[in-house]
Amino acid sequence: MVKLNKIYTRTGDDGTTGLVDGSRCPKHCARIAAIGVVDEANSAIGVAICALEDTAQAAMLTRVQNDLFDLGADLATPAVDGDFTPSEMVLRIVPSQPDWLEGQIDALNDQLEPLTSFVLPGGSEASARIHVARATTRAAERAMTALAAEDAVNPAALAYINRLSDLLFVLARIANDGGRSDVKWVPGAHR
Repeated sequence: MVKLNKIYTRTGDDGTTGLVDGSRCPKHCARIAAIGVVDEANSAIGVAICALEDTAQAAMLTRVQNDLFDLGADLATPAVDGDFTPSEMVLRIVPSQPDWLEGQIDALNDQLEPLTSFVLPGGSEASARIHVARATTRAAERAMTALAAEDAVNPAALAYINRLSDLLFVLARIANDGGRSDVKWVPGAHR
C-alpha cells in the first residue's frame, strides 16, 4: 500500500525526478514526458467518467484509470537488460491487460452501427469528452514510442496504450446512441 504523508519533497527542485529504481533523470527526458502524457490521458478519462454517471462504461473506464497508474509505474521502472518480468517489487503491464481491452472492444463494437464515414469528435457531451481522452491517449502513445526509440519499453505497455485509444473510440460511439448520433465527416463539404 502506498502511503504519502508529505506531498512535496523538494528533491525535484533541481529539475530532476526520481524513478522507481532510485535513479534520477531530468524532468524533460523522454521517460518523464511519457509518464506525464499517460497522466494527462488518465485525467481526461476522469473528466469523461463524469459525463457517463453510474454506467457500465464508467466502471470500465475506472478500471482503465487504475491500469494507467500501473502503466505509469511500469514506465517509471527502467528495465534491466530488457527484462519486463513483473515481481512483487516491480509493477509491469502484463499481456492480459491489453487482452482485456480487446475483449471489451469486441463486445462493444458488436452493438454499434457500421461506420460509413470518419467520425468527427463530438455528438453528445459524453462522446466529446471520450474523444478528448482518446486524442490524449494517442499523444501518450506517441510519447511512449519516442521513449522506445531511446530506451526499452515493455511491449505489453505499448500494446495497452494502443488498444486503449481503440476502446475510447468505440466508447465514444456507444455514447452517441450506439453510433446513430455520430457526427460524420463530409470530405470537402465547405470548399
